[in-house]
This record gives sequence, C-alpha cells and structure tokens, in this order.
Amino acid sequence: MSSTEGGRHEGFSAEERAAMKDHAKELKAEARRSSRAEKAAEAERDVLAKIAEMQDSDRVMAERVHAVITAGAPGLAPKLWYGMPSYALDGKVVCFFQSAEKFKARYATLGFSDLAKLDEGPMWPAAFALTEVTPEVEAQIVALVEKAVR
Repeated sequence: MSSTEGGRHEGFSAEERAAMKDHAKELKAEARRSSRAEKAAEAERDVLAKIAEMQDSDRVMAERVHAVITAGAPGLAPKLWYGMPSYALDGKVVCFFQSAEKFKARYATLGFSDLAKLDEGPMWPAAFALTEVTPEVEAQIVALVEKAVR
C-alpha cells in the first residue's frame, strides 16, 4: 500500500486498485460460464490473451512459464487471478506469474500461494524473481511446481 512522506496512509496504489478491479471482472466472467469444460477453455483463453497484452520481455517469460507449467503440471488449470496468469488446483490458485510492468517492478515474479507445499522447516521462499527464462530456470520451475502440488 502507498503512503505519504509523513507515514500517513493514502490507500491502495493505482496498480493495486487495477488488480482488484481485474479480480472482480474475473469472478463475474467465471460465474457466467456454464459447463466445467467451457470454464476451463475460456479461462485458458483469458490467460493467453492477458499474456499477449504484456510488453516484450514479460510476454516472452510469461509464455515460457505458461508452457512449462501446463506441460509439467497438467493437473493445474490456467486462470486469471487479479489480472495475472495463474495456475489452480481444484479452483484454488497454487502459483502465478506477475509481470514486472504490472507493478512497475524491475523484475517479473513467479509466486506461490499458501496452498503450495514448498515448506522447508520454519521458513521458505514463496516467490522468485525472474529476469529471463532459460532452460535451467525452466527446470527449476518444473521442480517447484511438482513440489507445490504433491
């Protein structure tokens, strides 16, 4: 959340408000879809359309992340979550891709929800910075996603 110099709270940033509006649209669209197959097909089209809207470097990374996750964890279903491509198990988001541009960050993020079983003792990473998706990074994503859903 944003704040002023004096530490006074101003509320949500423009990017955060836009993400919340995206989420409200996603919920309405999901409610309008009738069959489970229709919901899955339209959700994947929505994710691919959102990826296509991204700027070059984010789009290239999001395309690779999408391909890696859908191939490596076919049990996860693509869907939009707060305007970001995400991958869900039984309708609940397990992981997501956040473009750098969306929140004016210097890197994209591959994040995991609390449903992801990445636990390693009392502390573990739940988000990873991405600047490029190389074959080595793809292998790491596959390993993380497989661990997340086991």
